[in-house]
Amino acid sequence: MTTEPPRRRLVPAIALLLLAPWTAECSWGGFTLTGMPFVVLVLAPMYGGAALLIRETARRLGLGWPGIALLAAAFGVIQAGLVDQSLFNPGFLDDTEFAGTRAAAEATLVPGLGFSARQAVDYVGNHVVLTICAPIALVESYLGAGRRARPWLGRPGLTTAALLWLGGSLLVFADDGGRKNFLASPVQLTVAVGVALALITAALLRRRLAGPPPDAPTPAGRPHAEAGPPRPLWPALVVAVAYVGSTIAPGWPGVVLALTLAGIVAALLTRWSRRPGWGQRHVLATAAAGLVVAAALAYTVPTYAPASPAAALVGDVAISVIVLLLVGGAWWRITVARDRRRAAAPAGRPASPPA
Repeated sequence: MTTEPPRRRLVPAIALLLLAPWTAECSWGGFTLTGMPFVVLVLAPMYGGAALLIRETARRLGLGWPGIALLAAAFGVIQAGLVDQSLFNPGFLDDTEFAGTRAAAEATLVPGLGFSARQAVDYVGNHVVLTICAPIALVESYLGAGRRARPWLGRPGLTTAALLWLGGSLLVFADDGGRKNFLASPVQLTVAVGVALALITAALLRRRLAGPPPDAPTPAGRPHAEAGPPRPLWPALVVAVAYVGSTIAPGWPGVVLALTLAGIVAALLTRWSRRPGWGQRHVLATAAAGLVVAAALAYTVPTYAPASPAAALVGDVAISVIVLLLVGGAWWRITVARDRRRAAAPAGRPASPPA
């Protein structure tokens, strides 16, 4: 448990609590500028509470980013399958500007379970990228290197985060505009619970099955077999291309393409992140790539509720500015911290692990 003053630990926790709902629902153009504050405040307990719980669990247990991604996928299944049940409700978007997507979704219905594979990939994938990974990476990038992998919350804070998530989820489940008076069948709910538990189990088992960390010493007489990691631009490009590529094909071919691209990205990032020299700049570039692409695509998608062209454009421009400031500020923070460590390091000795 960290000995940092409570206020110093609470600042990043509150930042994550408020950032997660914005990246989840606003960063891709779902709401106008005037609607964003309300969305953040209402959804902060559910999205922000989940992001905090996942981040704290992963950091306390040493699960790393693969563990965070698996827990994020479990949250996506719980959110879409159990809370608002949008995964099983074919009319979930009928009262929004996305009503026209229903036909495309029904083209990939899974027989016997009544959910769209296309929507499952989109819902869960966006929760992994936008709701959990991007805000965690952004907030951690603003912290010093010694605080990024350290827990922020003690037991009271963890209990509060859990209650926030549970209360926010129950509020959405009970609200007419949340679950929209739909209730999935027992079989559908059982499948959702089973998939979520499997993903959580995989995340928790990862620590036991994972190999040594990238900076672990190699056996005597055996040089490290891997070269250094690529420049941060390359993992960012890989994520960006996969994010865009997963949306270009309709129907089952699009689902297969999206899953294939996700697998390739996961394999490449796992391989690269095990190389000595992988640092926070790579983490930020990887996690921010999906957020930047989502912000760019905001100009091409409508808001949930009808909005005038002027209001939609103002909201999209605001999203671009906010994302650029968040990502640019985090990159500047990492770079300045790295330069200071290099300047303070004795001659001939490495400053610290790479940023």
